[in-house]
Amino acid sequence: MSQVQWSSRLGHVLAAAGTAIGLGAIWKFPYVTATNGGGAFLLVFLLFSFTLGVAVLVGETLLGSRSQRGVLGAFHRLVGPNWRWMGYMGILCGFFIYSFYSVVGGWTVGYAALAVMGKLNLGEGSALTALFNGYVSHPWWPVLTHLVFAGLTWWFVQGGIQKGVERALRWMMPALFVMMMLLVGVGLSMPGAMAGVRQLLLPDFSMLTGQSVLDALGLAFFSLSIGLGVHTTYGAYLPNSEGVLRSGVWVVTLASLISVLAGLMIFPALASTGIDPTAGPGLTFMTMPAVFSHLPFGQGLGVVFFLLLLVAALSSSISMLEHLVRFTCEEWGWSRRGACRVLTLLIMASGIPVSLSFGPWADYTLFGKTIFDLLDYLTSNLMMPLFGLVLTLLLGWRLGESILPEGLSPALRLCLLWCWRLVAPLLIAGILVRGLI
Repeated sequence: MSQVQWSSRLGHVLAAAGTAIGLGAIWKFPYVTATNGGGAFLLVFLLFSFTLGVAVLVGETLLGSRSQRGVLGAFHRLVGPNWRWMGYMGILCGFFIYSFYSVVGGWTVGYAALAVMGKLNLGEGSALTALFNGYVSHPWWPVLTHLVFAGLTWWFVQGGIQKGVERALRWMMPALFVMMMLLVGVGLSMPGAMAGVRQLLLPDFSMLTGQSVLDALGLAFFSLSIGLGVHTTYGAYLPNSEGVLRSGVWVVTLASLISVLAGLMIFPALASTGIDPTAGPGLTFMTMPAVFSHLPFGQGLGVVFFLLLLVAALSSSISMLEHLVRFTCEEWGWSRRGACRVLTLLIMASGIPVSLSFGPWADYTLFGKTIFDLLDYLTSNLMMPLFGLVLTLLLGWRLGESILPEGLSPALRLCLLWCWRLVAPLLIAGILVRGLI
């Protein structure tokens, strides 16, 4: 496979940040923060993001930049052929996640269309809940929007790294930021909005429990998309390992900033309208339209909000498809366009039963879980933490000094090395145990 590279470090940072800035940063972070002490949870989340998050993200990226290979080839070249199974696990995990993520991404397509048509102006809770439940359980509407979302992802990735992935994310990330700032400004201008700001930013340590700390740890780990080798794939397009630590810090900073902006976008608006931000995952699709119904130009703001969700979803799905494309091109010698077509068709096919698990196939379960829930459990609770645990142990004890980037001070080299050797494995083991009990 011919070696292609990012046109600049900025391209890599924006792409890696796009991987981390997915739907989770916008719909999951606000309600998890609300139920775990607001500002206290935020402080713990940021602490874990800038320690564990930076260390593991940098380690994944170094694996790619040092080997100039995707995740499978990186383990083969740097650790040995007996460790190729780690690469296969990363690829399989990425395929599973993309299969159900594309379905949820399709919901953003559907809701953006509903917002444009003015069909979300239904007032309060029960009507919006019925709309959402009816939409996701419909036998073919969510399947259709899943196919559209997968097709959009294919369109951006098939163009290549510089003219496809990098070009798309160069406008997606600024567009995401502008739309968020618009909605933050609207939310802060509403009467009573400061109560929401205080709930988000003022620490309430009485609500911070051991479970909250584990939730913050898990959210920091998964929100950065570490644990499946995507950052190794993106690292393979870097010319060398110089500046990888600095890039990693920038990626975590941008991802954390977007999470905080999501909180500032949602908390003040909910406080102003008297809606509980601890409503759970349905907050995005079942609660936010009720907020917009209270605002001037509410339909337009609803369109902006769901377009924002669509852009965030695409920024992550692009990285997942690129992760799989790099593997097929590198290991099997496929052309990029051929790999994009075949993989997109496979994702389209695998996402159909996932979508149907909310409707006609909801009663078909395995180990008591629907298809969607089973894939989510396998990837989030088992495969990603296991990948991260083995990766950090290999980085710290097998590769050691040889994998560290050039130009680091002795103190930074020591900190990074011992974070891989001891701190990160212990913390990730906590995530793994929590997911199993």
